[in-house]
Amino acid sequence: MADYPISPVVRRVVYTASAGVGPYAFTFEILAQTDIDVYVDSTLKTLTTDYTVTINANGTGEITFVSAPTATARVTIVGARSIERATDFVTGGDLTASSLNLALDQNVIFSQQNAEALGRAILAPVTDPSSINMVLPAQTSRAGKVLSFNSSTGNPETSITVTAINDAATNAAAAAASASAAASSASAASSSASSASSSASAASSSASAASSSASSASSSASAASSSASAAASSETHAASSETAAAGSASAAASSASSASSSASAAAGSASTASSAQAAAEAARDATLAAYDNFDDRYLGAKSSDPSVDNDGNALVAGALYFNTTSSVMKLYTGSAWVAAYVSGADYLAKANNLSDLVSAPTARINIGIETGATGSTKVASGTAAQRDGSPAAGYFRFNTDVAKFEGYNGTAWGAVGGGATGGGSDAVFVENDQVVTTNYTIPSGKNAMSTGPVTVNSGVTVTVSTGSRYVVI
Repeated sequence: MADYPISPVVRRVVYTASAGVGPYAFTFEILAQTDIDVYVDSTLKTLTTDYTVTINANGTGEITFVSAPTATARVTIVGARSIERATDFVTGGDLTASSLNLALDQNVIFSQQNAEALGRAILAPVTDPSSINMVLPAQTSRAGKVLSFNSSTGNPETSITVTAINDAATNAAAAAASASAAASSASAASSSASSASSSASAASSSASAASSSASSASSSASAASSSASAAASSETHAASSETAAAGSASAAASSASSASSSASAAAGSASTASSAQAAAEAARDATLAAYDNFDDRYLGAKSSDPSVDNDGNALVAGALYFNTTSSVMKLYTGSAWVAAYVSGADYLAKANNLSDLVSAPTARINIGIETGATGSTKVASGTAAQRDGSPAAGYFRFNTDVAKFEGYNGTAWGAVGGGATGGGSDAVFVENDQVVTTNYTIPSGKNAMSTGPVTVNSGVTVTVSTGSRYVVI
């Protein structure tokens, strides 16, 4: 690289692109073509693609654009050497003047680049107290806020939001419009007053002329007594003029009074406009408050139960929202979300099954536990294998395997009913099956009997408990 002194200059220059493709010179020294950045307005351009660099023998140089920028564009050339150490001296190695100059030149260039960048920053004056702290508030604290400076310390801090400023500007514009309307009314009143003042001035001029005529008449009478009759005549005319002037003055006073009334009316209009503005603002605030209250109560459609309201505040009891996942309107009880209503598929409607709640028999027929007032009551029916897995004492059903009713006594299932049967109303015959197909135990303390022959199938066991008896007749 070249070896030359580094001048004490600012490492940035700005042009208007009136020279077309250039060249555009820079007076600070660089060591390589890549030591500068070139901008057209705010767009960073690319070396070779958009421009070329020529370095003079003293390290200064110029850039030339490949295509001319717009004549009104701003061209900025700024030092941008990559901050790195390009040399590394080792013990016992060569230490040449060229190497030292290059390293020192780079350090000076880096310092000048930093100084140029700091010159464009917001800095506290060197005379500020040593306690000054110009660190900005955190990003989450300053986002959307206006930056201000503390009235005591002068340190930067956040203040009102940009949204609040925009709202204030909107309200100020509305107030200005109302004030302008009131000013127009006042201006009209002022014009009326001005007209009245002009009339009064004209009347005053007439009176002054009349007074001059009277003075002339008096002088004529004093100068020649032979002209007394003429002087008297002039004085009479003067008196008439003065009377007319007095009439004009009275008319002017009336006009001034009208102007005063107009001004008073304008003031009243301004007051009415101000009251109307205050009422409009109060109505706006009430509307916003009502909407916010509604927005806190009905949260709209959401895919899951929300934990806060639409403003990020705690939920209030009675809040509603529509769950788009389950298609259910939900209500907040104060501690949990529950369905706000029960769908028709989840309850027994009077119109469907309990159409006559006054008549219990009819109701039982409607819900399927009876066939009629003089018919039958329906009970569960199924095989022995279909019995309840965990029955309780008092369960009752019809066993389709043996075609008999059975009940559960808390320990085992047993036949219900039975006894003798026969034709008509006879009760003579007691019937039993001839084949035992299922294991059976005669409980302790019980006896049993069957009319033979009775066959016990292979693999089937009939167990007679100790102290019990089984007799086959």
